[in-house]
Amino acid sequence: MKSKLIKVQNEDNVAIALVDLWQGDKIDFEGEEVLVLSDTQAKHKISMVDLAPGDKIYMYGVLVGKATEIIKRGGKLTTENVKHEANSTFNKSETTPWKAPNVSKYKNQSFLGYHRPDGQVGTANVWLFFPLVFCENRNVELLKDIFEKEFSFHKSPKQRQLLRNLISGNEDTVIDIEEEETAVFDNIEVKFITHQGGCGGIRQDSVMLSKLLAGYVNNPNVAGATVLSLGCQNLQIDIFKNALNKINSDIKKPVLIYEQQQMGTVDEMLNSIIKDSFEGIKKANEIKREPAPLSKLKLGLECGGSDGFSGISANPALGYVSDMLAALGGSPILSEFPELCGVEQELVNRCVDDETAEKFMGLMKSYENAAEAAGSGFDMNPSPGNIKDGLITDAMKSAGAAKKGGTSPIQAVLDYGEYVTKPGLNLLCTPGNDVESTTGMVGSGANIVVFTTGLGTPTGNPIAPVIKMSSNSILAGRMPDIIDVDAGDVIKGEKTIPEMGEELFDYIIGVASGKIRSKADQLNQDDFIPWKRGVSL
Repeated sequence: MKSKLIKVQNEDNVAIALVDLWQGDKIDFEGEEVLVLSDTQAKHKISMVDLAPGDKIYMYGVLVGKATEIIKRGGKLTTENVKHEANSTFNKSETTPWKAPNVSKYKNQSFLGYHRPDGQVGTANVWLFFPLVFCENRNVELLKDIFEKEFSFHKSPKQRQLLRNLISGNEDTVIDIEEEETAVFDNIEVKFITHQGGCGGIRQDSVMLSKLLAGYVNNPNVAGATVLSLGCQNLQIDIFKNALNKINSDIKKPVLIYEQQQMGTVDEMLNSIIKDSFEGIKKANEIKREPAPLSKLKLGLECGGSDGFSGISANPALGYVSDMLAALGGSPILSEFPELCGVEQELVNRCVDDETAEKFMGLMKSYENAAEAAGSGFDMNPSPGNIKDGLITDAMKSAGAAKKGGTSPIQAVLDYGEYVTKPGLNLLCTPGNDVESTTGMVGSGANIVVFTTGLGTPTGNPIAPVIKMSSNSILAGRMPDIIDVDAGDVIKGEKTIPEMGEELFDYIIGVASGKIRSKADQLNQDDFIPWKRGVSL
């Protein structure tokens, strides 16, 4: 008979409901009977002990909250009777031993990628257009319309047919839409990003944006770039070039830069851009996929729209992949610092040295202080969707979110805009905001991203494939157009975490090789939001 409750760690004093429970249900659990005191939806937590006000609540083996009123054994945890509470973080007190997973199956495996002159390997081959300042967004949008139509990269959406039917006055009328021609190039994608930065605000925002954009150009998935500048903005061309030079002083990929105030009319500028970029795109199309070791993968670890199952199915499965990739010499990247609140001590002890640990603690403290100064705090991170589906405190959410990073040693800690250069697990300071975090990881070199979700989200990225993994099978069945891999078999007891992890890793290799197209890419979901370094949780 399938278990109705699960406890993550032996020392936990709460359990997660795997199915809906009803008041009066009697459940055999750990050799004892548990009487359910109130209706409790799947994914929510019930207490395994009698709790008095102020008593600490443990889950995943860490402190995740404290009771604000009496909670009897079998009682449901809610935002009314539980408050956020997290462990204090101290200096590195020990070095956590690590037992790497068995990766013999993958030792001699490779993926088919695009080899760049600097030794990096891309999982995609993209020519990227972007502005240095929002004033150039319209010109980028004009270029997008021109290139996408002429290159026939995207098929007309079904909704265009529906709109034509509605215009005709008969929703059921069949109107033929002219078939798009075959794409001009078969080995290159052309992508366009816009943003609201580059001028105004504070100068530091523009400097930070320059680092992010430079990281996108240096990302191995990018074959070349076309950059538009107005001329008078804060983010000057020299600032961007300096940021790019700092990441890669000998970059060999073509970077075409145009300054409108030096070029006359819009038509004159666009004509030059189109001619030059077409030649660059044509040459980039000649680059072919070739075998590359799995150590060349830089894997972004992301979660969003999390639920009460995320921390026991999808996130641990991704954490197992993170450990496998680290053991193979690759670079997993764990971000979302507000969602590491409460597990800092564990992460500090996993840092390879004191310097790395101190950098992590410094970034966390600075971020938390900034949030508190703005009248907020990490405890306000859980979204209404998180809370509705069982994640009622930030520490509870964080303890599950951190599972994405597995258990391997932390080789480097990076501030936002810094580029990944070391193999092994890297921590990157970003907000918990899904798109800002994903945007940041790709700017730091991630050439593929896995995004776990319990509620569903369409988030993608312009240059890096984003793979969605659902924490539960109900979501996978309800939103099959966005979910790539379903971890629901873990909840159903049909697969172990290592089995689910290997299934996910095989899928990642397929996407990295171009044999599988992620659902986010199929939807042309190209999300790009830079972090302005203000308070964003």
